[in-house]
Amino acid sequence: MGYDVIVVGARVAGAATALLLARSGLKVLVVDRAPAGSDTISSHQVQVPGIARLARWGLLDALVRAGTPATREVRFDGDGTVLRGSFPAYDGVDALYSPRRTVLDALLVDAARAAGAEVIDGFRVEELTAEGGRVTGVRGRARGGTALLTYSARLVVGADGKHSTVADAVGAARYRQRPALAFASYSYWSGVPVTVGEMYQRPGRAVAVFPTNGDLTMVYVAAPLPSFAGARADLEGHYLATLDRCGDLGERVRAGTRVERLRTTPDQPNGFRAAHGPGWALVGDAGAVMDSVTAQGITNALVDAELLAHSIVDGLTRGRLDAALARRQRERDRGLRAMYDLTVSLARFAPPSLGQRQLLAAIADRPAEVSRFLGMFAGMESPARYFGAPNALRILGARGVGRLARRLATARLCTES
Repeated sequence: MGYDVIVVGARVAGAATALLLARSGLKVLVVDRAPAGSDTISSHQVQVPGIARLARWGLLDALVRAGTPATREVRFDGDGTVLRGSFPAYDGVDALYSPRRTVLDALLVDAARAAGAEVIDGFRVEELTAEGGRVTGVRGRARGGTALLTYSARLVVGADGKHSTVADAVGAARYRQRPALAFASYSYWSGVPVTVGEMYQRPGRAVAVFPTNGDLTMVYVAAPLPSFAGARADLEGHYLATLDRCGDLGERVRAGTRVERLRTTPDQPNGFRAAHGPGWALVGDAGAVMDSVTAQGITNALVDAELLAHSIVDGLTRGRLDAALARRQRERDRGLRAMYDLTVSLARFAPPSLGQRQLLAAIADRPAEVSRFLGMFAGMESPARYFGAPNALRILGARGVGRLARRLATARLCTES
């Protein structure tokens, strides 16, 4: 049986891509080795631009009905500067949500099925088929089966994560690669209510606290990867000791109950892959992945799925699929570059620069500026633009920039001497 598109992977990127393609009238098959809607390691946050897409696709109401709480306000504690504010609106949406993946993934898969996509879970892709140098389909086995099954399509999309089978099979080129820099631990707690999202930056640590489904609170800790060897002997002790460095957070969490195991991963690569080739394309983490410290993964997957789906429909309609996929890769890279650079910088846990500290201190009592900062962190504004000289001049004023320049010059002289 032939399809227009086969999507390998039914997580956020794959299910969203399939949903949009099926709604456009294409014949779509989605395969995944795992059961639809099963749990997986996750950064949880769907940033405001991602939520705007779910709203546009008619899925936000279902996410809310599943008991996913909205977060409209965030308290950011930068170990010396505390900001508290709300997100700016983006396409009519002004909140992020932190759903369990058992909720979000199942919602997207159900929507893809309702749109007409065929979904087969428990199917392991073993190889890609090709003809004349162009990928033509997939070959693999269903769970518990022995028969080798082949499905053909005009395009195969790899949505199978950072260790993508599709990407490896086609030899997708890697670039802008950075090693894994940090490890992350998180779990779910009852009896730890939060009224706002909480983010903490401490020397060598980052912490995030957000409400999730089932009246639970997700508490996340990140630390530099070199410290993993020492922490792994007592991961929970390391996790709780980090929370104790964040005001009363450790006390509040210890007063609650951890309801599931502590999930920890040091597997956080950073890098891009070529996103297309003859008969194939990559989407989500399969094509570009970054550390969870900025919690951009789910939103990037939704944005990338929309961009890819539009490119596929346009390319197939015009008979210029390869050209459309090439444009989409350039657009993907432009859209991700600044946040990728910020993410890699934060994952290194380098101390904030003097200029960054000055900038954050200057906006602490200015609600509109705090909102803009949170919008930048949520992906609504380029970090390069936000931390650039024109914006610093606007916020600090000429006198403030002059004082900063003199302090930087003094610091350089002290260093040189």
